[in-house]
Amino acid sequence: MAPVNIPCLPPNAPRMGNGFTRWVGRSLLRIMGWDLRGEFPDEPKLVVALAPHTSNWDFFIAFAALMATGVRVSYLMKKEAFIWPVGKFFMRWGGIPTDRSAAGDTVDQIDQWYREHSKVWVAITPEGTRRKVSRWKTGFLRIAYSAGVPVLLIAWDYPRKTMVVDQCWPVTGDIDVDLEAIQTYINRHYQGRHPSEQ
Repeated sequence: MAPVNIPCLPPNAPRMGNGFTRWVGRSLLRIMGWDLRGEFPDEPKLVVALAPHTSNWDFFIAFAALMATGVRVSYLMKKEAFIWPVGKFFMRWGGIPTDRSAAGDTVDQIDQWYREHSKVWVAITPEGTRRKVSRWKTGFLRIAYSAGVPVLLIAWDYPRKTMVVDQCWPVTGDIDVDLEAIQTYINRHYQGRHPSEQ
């Protein structure tokens, strides 16, 4: 099998894992026939918008890619999940405990997380579901605006079996303009496992 292309991590990117976990990630990608391309930005803090999200397989591919690169990407989980003995595992692998009962306060909770940590990349699937939606959820943009961090686009491209680290999107601060522009761009350039659902 052909070797998997692994983008290098710049100095300011958050890191996790070791040589063994990177080997496991590369091996999983090779077995699944997937590759990575693009360049990670040298940013200590950003929001990662992962799309188009149309399948449960997306998670396994993304997890293998994270392991292969050694980049630490955080994700939101309800705080009730952080119980012994799995709580430490979730935290170690980037989990951020959030209080879902204060749904309107989620942006503030994540903003606080950014303030308390020197290097944080938070990953969000903007669709908020694997089913087709006409308009993505705005949470990833509201978090980026509030924390003053860039939005990095990373896409699943199933026809090419490639995860693409695309670009830091130049957000304007106008949530409707930015959301429509990013959603249109992703849907025009990338295709999920189930195209009819994106």
